[in-house]
Amino acid sequence: MRARDLAVEFPTVTLDTPALEAARLLADRDLPGLILIGDDGLPHSILPGTQVLRLAVPAYCQDDPALARVVDEAHADRFLHRLDGRTVRQCLPEEPRELPVAGPKATVLELASLMARTHSPLVAVVADKRLIGAVTLQSLLDHALQL
Repeated sequence: MRARDLAVEFPTVTLDTPALEAARLLADRDLPGLILIGDDGLPHSILPGTQVLRLAVPAYCQDDPALARVVDEAHADRFLHRLDGRTVRQCLPEEPRELPVAGPKATVLELASLMARTHSPLVAVVADKRLIGAVTLQSLLDHALQL
């Protein structure tokens, strides 16, 4: 089985998409992450859902989870609203990471290795300078467990 066989159509966002809109897309479609498309129409980055959370959750709660308990429930429920007014571009890590992109002939093991190495729950599949879809961790595991 190759990447082209596992790839499915996958929603994309641009760098200037509002971060709150991206968070809604993640939640509404139960996505593991988002493919960010650059001006050239090719993947610019993969933004795991956890990276969106890193922007929304206050740094003091990330550094010391015990402090998250002191925030009252009404305020704790609204943590995603911290994304309001920010763009997806602002959710990207400061240091660029390896882009999890594979060609259509990549094997299941190559895709799994790329996901593991890049800590990405999905891989964008590109052929002929065009995004043809994505392979998610879930679809990769489902395929591997059927064998």
